[in-house]
Amino acid sequence: MKAQVATDLRHRREICATGRALRELGFLPAAAGNLSVRLADGRILATPSGAAKGELTPGDLILLWADGAVLPSRVRGSRGNRRPGAPSSEIQMHLRIYSLRPDVRAVCHAHPPVATGFAVAGRALDRAALGETAILLGAVPLAPYAAPGTADVGESIAPFATRANAVLLANHGVVTFGEDLRTAAQRMEMVEHCARVTLLAELAGGAKLLTRAQVRTLLESRPRYGLPPLLPGAIPWIAAEDESGKQ
Repeated sequence: MKAQVATDLRHRREICATGRALRELGFLPAAAGNLSVRLADGRILATPSGAAKGELTPGDLILLWADGAVLPSRVRGSRGNRRPGAPSSEIQMHLRIYSLRPDVRAVCHAHPPVATGFAVAGRALDRAALGETAILLGAVPLAPYAAPGTADVGESIAPFATRANAVLLANHGVVTFGEDLRTAAQRMEMVEHCARVTLLAELAGGAKLLTRAQVRTLLESRPRYGLPPLLPGAIPWIAAEDESGKQ
């Protein structure tokens, strides 16, 4: 029991620290965005609704069952059970991802400005321009528009969540996920980095895309970096041959 409480507190502190880091990067303006972690027993720790993610304390976080039901939350240093707050309106998106991806233990939803700009423009980040992005992140598809805070958001990303680790949400923002919160947050940074470089390349005259053979070589190098195999049916990159119309 003591070990479980200690692990719970560690995850709470990690969520708060990640919220501060993403807020400092400008990815979580005002009360935007939400973070969650799936615990070993299947319960979910999540940020509350209406709170600035850079100002949270461990006791502010909400504990839920996998079906979204809110649980009383006991936090070291507090007396008895805390009265739980309201979960984020986007929690259904997190739960949908967890249901589709048994390997995923953490989800980040944020509004990094340049990547969100691509989502607003209706453009995926799937052009093979950056080698490190091809290796570490993979193509980032664009999910169709769904009203924020509704179950429709989870359904809109469902076709992509099993084929990518990051998804742009049309006219909304970005969601990333991974085997732990650190990985999910780093993927959010990589999405924004990819968006910035793509935008600058276009301003400089247009990106020169990698060829299919070059992309294949990059993907084959993943084991060298200790990365797992690609997801089955991973979203393909648009390579130089596709841009030129060649087959």
